[in-house]
Amino acid sequence: MPEGHTIHGIARDHAKLFAGRELAVSSPQGRFGSASRLDGRVLAEVEAYGKHLFYRFDVPGPQRVVHVHLGLFGKVATVSEPDPVPPRPTIRLRFVADGGYADLYGVTTCALVTEDERDAVIDRLGPDPLRPDADPGDAWRRVSRSRAPIGGLLMDQSVIAGVGNVYRAELLYRAGLDPWRAGRTLDEQAWANLWSDAVRLLSAGLRTGRIITTAPADRDRTGGRVRAQDAHYVYGRTGLPCRRCGRPVTSAPMLSRTVYWCARCQR
Repeated sequence: MPEGHTIHGIARDHAKLFAGRELAVSSPQGRFGSASRLDGRVLAEVEAYGKHLFYRFDVPGPQRVVHVHLGLFGKVATVSEPDPVPPRPTIRLRFVADGGYADLYGVTTCALVTEDERDAVIDRLGPDPLRPDADPGDAWRRVSRSRAPIGGLLMDQSVIAGVGNVYRAELLYRAGLDPWRAGRTLDEQAWANLWSDAVRLLSAGLRTGRIITTAPADRDRTGGRVRAQDAHYVYGRTGLPCRRCGRPVTSAPMLSRTVYWCARCQR
C-alpha cells in the first residue's frame, strides 16, 4: 500500500497538471457512475490527507468531491503528454486535460461525495505529518493512553495518518524503540522526537519520491545514488546484520503485517 508521501506526491502532480482546468472525465471500466456528471467541469483543487485523495470539482449540488483511496492494489498512472493512449478496460477513472492525463485503477475507494462526507473521513484520521495543520498533540493523547504496542499504533490511521509499514519500522529503529513497547510507556518527549522524525522522513520521501532512512555512514557504499539495499535500516532485512550493532534483524507478524526491528538497538 502506498504510504503518505506517495499520496501527497500524486496530489501535488495532479494539482499542477489539472487544477483550474476543464477535464474530460470518463470511467472505461464503468464502475464510476458519476463520471458523466464531472465531464467537462473544472477541477478546483486536489487535496491529500494521509492515504486519501480528494478531488474537488466546480459542479452544482452537494456532491462535488471525488474521494480516492488506493488500498493495497490501487495504482495511479500520470502522463504529461497531450495525446492519451486508448484506455484499458480496467481503468476506474480517467482525467484528461490539454497537458496530460491520469488513470486510476484497482482502487479500493472511488466515490463522489459531499463536503460533509469528506469531513467525516478526515475526522476518523489522526494528524498527517505532511500537512501544515497537523497537531501532533492529537496523536499523543491517543498514544499516551494506550496499552497497544507502539508498532501497532503507528500503523493505526486514526492515530497518525500516512505512516505505513516501511516508515513504521524505520521510525522505531531510528528512535531506538522496541515495536512491542506499550504506547502509554513512552514519555511526551519521546513522542515529540518520533513525530519530528516522521515529518522529516515523509517530507524527504515527498521530495525525492523514495523512502531513504539511512545515514550515509550506515550504508555499505557512500556517494552516488543510494542503492535499494542501502536505503533502510531494518525493513525487509530479516536475518541480515544490523547496520550499527551487527545483530541479525528480527521480524514477526503484527496486526496482519510484518514488523522488523533490532532487538539490541531497540530495547
